[in-house]
Parts: sequence; C-alpha cells; structure tokens
Amino acid sequence: ETGGPEVLRLEHVEVGAPGPGEVRLRQTAVGVNYHDVYIRDGSYKGWMDLPGIPGVEAAGVVDAVGPDVAGFAPGDRVAYLTPRYGAYAEGRLIPAEQLLHLPEAISDQTAAAGMVKGLTAWLLLHRVHRVRPGDRVLVHAAAGGVDRILCCWAAHLGAEVIGTVGSPEKAALARQSGCAHTILYREEYFLARVA
Repeated sequence: ETGGPEVLRLEHVEVGAPGPGEVRLRQTAVGVNYHDVYIRDGSYKGWMDLPGIPGVEAAGVVDAVGPDVAGFAPGDRVAYLTPRYGAYAEGRLIPAEQLLHLPEAISDQTAAAGMVKGLTAWLLLHRVHRVRPGDRVLVHAAAGGVDRILCCWAAHLGAEVIGTVGSPEKAALARQSGCAHTILYREEYFLARVA
C-alpha cells in the first residue's frame, strides 16, 4: 500500500536460482532516492505494482551465477542501477549486464548511494551538453546530492562552475565541491551575476 514509511514491512521471500544471463546478489547496501519516496507515498502512481519492493540501486556480492553469464563470479563485489524495482531486499536476481564491478577503493555504501546521482551527473555533463575546459556551468541547488557530484565533475573537466545556494553553509559545501563562485539566491538574482 502507499503511505508514509510505516507502510514498509519486512517479508521473507524465496529469491531462487539465477536464470540465463542473471546473477543472484547478496546485497550489502541499498540506495534511497526521492524517486523511491514518491513511489512509496503514491505520488508516482502506476510505476510499481503493489504489493511491491521499491528501490533501483544497490551494491553487494555475487552469490550465484546463472547460465550464459561471463565476467562475474561468486564473491565479486558489484553495484547496479536498474529500471526494475526490487532493491529494498537482502538478495535478488538481476541481469548480469546491469552490474558494475566495484574497485576496493569504493565502499558498498558509497556505490549504492551514488549510482543514480552519478549517472545523472554523467548524463548532464556528457550527453545533454558535453562540458569542455573553459565552459561556464551554472548549477542550481549546488549543495544537493546530484549537484555536488555535478559541480566536482564539471570543475574536474575544466569548467568554471557557478552554483546557486540557499544559505552561507550551503555555499561552503558548494565551494568544497568545485564551485568557483556561489550565489545566495534569496539575496541576489543569479542572472545579474552570470550575464
């Protein structure tokens, strides 16, 4: 059912064996996004059949490999972002093609929390507009989750990053994340600064 967090409940289900092209994953960290909240509270009606298991990103360890799977073996640390709901679980079956190997330097928690945000930032910086050295990039709400990744990555690519924020504390976070300039949007109209 839809509603507040109290509608979530723990249930035991049998995950089963992986089929062709699938792996069974023992999940160690699960990402929680606004999208998940909107699914749960009913704001996004019709996206997930109820009862259902929300969640689209997680990290974990490959537990078993199905037929026709190459490149993954039991014990591999992996992360994923998938259009299939079901991440709010200790284990699940998932197509191997949706998995990424995790290097030792990245924790399961960081990977699980960063897949949606990281892919969103990549899409904006490489597909919506390919950012190049010398570009000026304006990022609204530059202290948010996606936006901090976006600012850091754009600065790494050589862009001059300008971030709008709502408070001096958020301005400090944005500067730590690569903003060369910050604008307090409650005090200053940003177009006057960037024009």
